Amino acid sequence: MYSYTEENYLKTIYKLSELEVDSISTNAIADVLQTKAASVTDMIKKLSVKKLLKYEKYKGVTLTEKGKQVAIGIVRKHRLWECFLYDKLNFGWDEVHEIAEQLEHINSEILTDKLDKYLNFPSHDPHGDPIPTKNGEILKSNFILLCDATLKSKLVMSGVVDHTVVFLKHLNKIDLSLGTILVITDKNEFDGSIEIKLINNKIIQLSKEVAKNILVKEV
Repeated sequence: MYSYTEENYLKTIYKLSELEVDSISTNAIADVLQTKAASVTDMIKKLSVKKLLKYEKYKGVTLTEKGKQVAIGIVRKHRLWECFLYDKLNFGWDEVHEIAEQLEHINSEILTDKLDKYLNFPSHDPHGDPIPTKNGEILKSNFILLCDATLKSKLVMSGVVDHTVVFLKHLNKIDLSLGTILVITDKNEFDGSIEIKLINNKIIQLSKEVAKNILVKEV
């Protein structure tokens, strides 16, 4: 088994690898984990010895296949727990992440499988992120950014890029959540802001910053 800290490092490196093509720098890991680069280097050496990642000095790190599977398993548990907290215990989507951060470190495959079955094998978590299968397979979503969608298109809100509490609370205030049906009624070429209309005919103005952090798909 791996320690809480080791699992957090593997998960962080995995998530960074989804954003970057090249190997991950120690500074990038330090920024996410809010720790010192020297501490990251020490942990990287430890994980390298365990053959969970490959490290080249001055080039960064990449996960080995073994490390990737461990990281995906942690992500799977995290997102299943978020579903449980949201669907069964009625936590808000802005509340589930921090609690799931603790629950994801429970090392019981039986519990994870039973949780998955109890939730009827969900494909996505409350933020629209795909949940890896038991075999480590991850469904590719056909979502696009709201800012990239075409004018007059009818869309359903399907996910968010920004998972921070402050962003999710902002969406709550303007009545936007997963499953919301909307139509883009106007796009401002000057500042990138957009206007959308909800199914109840409510009109909402969204800044470019908000629009680029919302994932949608055509209805």
